Amino acid sequence: MTRLLPLLLLLTACSDPGAGPSDDAVTYVHAMDGAPASLDPAQASSVYASFLVVNLYDTLYRYKYLARPYELTPNLAAAMPEVSADGLTLTIRLKPGVRYIDDPAFAGGRGREVTAADVVYSLLRHFDPASRAQGAWLWQGRIEGIDEWKAAGADYDNPVAGLQALDTHTVQIRLTRPYPQFVHTLAQAYSAVVPREAVERYGRELGSRAVGSGPFMLRSFDSARAVMDRNPAFRREPFDLAREGYDAGSQSQYELETLEGRAPPFVDRLEVEFIAEDAARWNAFRGGQVDFIKVPAAQFDQVLAQREPPRATPELAAEYHLSAERESGFVYTNFDMSNPAIGHHPDPERAQRNRALRCAIVNGFDWEARNNRFYSGIGKVFPGVIPPTTPEYVEDAGSDYIQRDVEAARTLLSEHGWNADNLPVLEYGYPASVTEQQMFEQFRSFMADIGYPRERIRPLSFATFGDYFGAYSRGEVMLITSSWTMDYPDAENVMQLFYGPNAAPGSNSASYHNPQYDALYDRAAPMAPSPQRTASFQAMNRMIMDDCASITGLARTLVFMWNRDARMLPDRSFTGGFFLRFVDKAGRDG
Repeated sequence: MTRLLPLLLLLTACSDPGAGPSDDAVTYVHAMDGAPASLDPAQASSVYASFLVVNLYDTLYRYKYLARPYELTPNLAAAMPEVSADGLTLTIRLKPGVRYIDDPAFAGGRGREVTAADVVYSLLRHFDPASRAQGAWLWQGRIEGIDEWKAAGADYDNPVAGLQALDTHTVQIRLTRPYPQFVHTLAQAYSAVVPREAVERYGRELGSRAVGSGPFMLRSFDSARAVMDRNPAFRREPFDLAREGYDAGSQSQYELETLEGRAPPFVDRLEVEFIAEDAARWNAFRGGQVDFIKVPAAQFDQVLAQREPPRATPELAAEYHLSAERESGFVYTNFDMSNPAIGHHPDPERAQRNRALRCAIVNGFDWEARNNRFYSGIGKVFPGVIPPTTPEYVEDAGSDYIQRDVEAARTLLSEHGWNADNLPVLEYGYPASVTEQQMFEQFRSFMADIGYPRERIRPLSFATFGDYFGAYSRGEVMLITSSWTMDYPDAENVMQLFYGPNAAPGSNSASYHNPQYDALYDRAAPMAPSPQRTASFQAMNRMIMDDCASITGLARTLVFMWNRDARMLPDRSFTGGFFLRFVDKAGRDG
């Protein structure tokens, strides 16, 4: 999810980092278009939270900084897992000597060593109702005994057969069935390793007070920014260009060779500014207040000399680096299928009328206008939920789904008994911002063209993305406009978005339920990538479109700019916040 208005209330500060860096400290300032609601890994449901969490805590694995296609590599783990012949048992060994930061939660205030028991505890938290965790969908039904542990009362002193600490530095995980993507889940911010002492001492306050073993430690966190200092006790592992997947042909212009042999993190202080409004974020960048920005689409005319491929104007290219990538994900508007006014209905006749209503709305949506108005025309509109960045994507398959047809929409409504007097009131949800309000108004104008009375399409605005996310997770929003950034580079990650058991408050925010879809998913999810799996995913994609469960979709072209004295290759996808430990500033001593 990618849009968020900064919070109105101070979230307050965190673990005591001591005096912090000196006045001549090297500081890198990163601008983000939204803010996290919480820094507790169990709540890391947005790209904003993930960016910070993976810098404050450790995950067992991460993605190589520079490798494209993306590749997993050990992080807190000492090596890739040892996997049994049947693919069901993974044995993971931790690096010894890794310590949490000093914090009053520990005896004597001294951070202790990170252990295998911490890994077990951190995963179990997602199945403890008291933690209000949001990541259980990654592991439910997949780790032997974990769902039963939850049903039995979520007692941390009760062992789980499939999740055990064999010794201080060894974790063993037994799966209920093969799951080729499982190791990817251990690179997610949700899987970050937390100490039980900190959770028990701080409770919900952990969301604004991080106690981890990551490359940075939290100095302050509020609605405007997060400030992190380099963790002086972070393990010293020399940077290796080859191991990180460096490609001189495409990456030499970023001066990354200067990092070779040095131990990250490379800056003393990391500041992340949360600036939701595009104009304010752009002005902060051009005014020199931040080092990096994801360029707002409204600035593309000013920034780009050409759009395919994106290239900066000569004036800006002399001052800044620019890179562009197609996002691994998409933007969409989901229907809340649990709402009988527009979604699933026990009466078959009404269910068919609701489907016709949804399909009319899909037919009336103008993706070309949405792309041109809000994504400067360089987004990639595609049908369904399989993004163009995945091998399973097929160009033009199902293209009828994204073609506007006002007359077809009007005919559908008329043939199924819908008229201006009986059409249901639609509540269109969004986190408050100028851009989101404009998107709502555009949607309402699209619907007016198909005969939907304007007064029956109402805004449902929320002060923060956290408020919005909470509301649609509780099934309180009929039309859910948001985005999905893939958690790992496998199309299974988007197919699970419409899997019935993942219904809200899980990742299936549409609360879509189709027994045929679920059965196909159950068969395909354990498969390694193959033509058979691809065919299943494509059939599932067609089901979503046939049921008109979502208005989808568009993959944005993300354009990044950063100051030339910052040596880095930024990413909004799988390396995500992991790349921040590798950011360097020119002029720093090696």
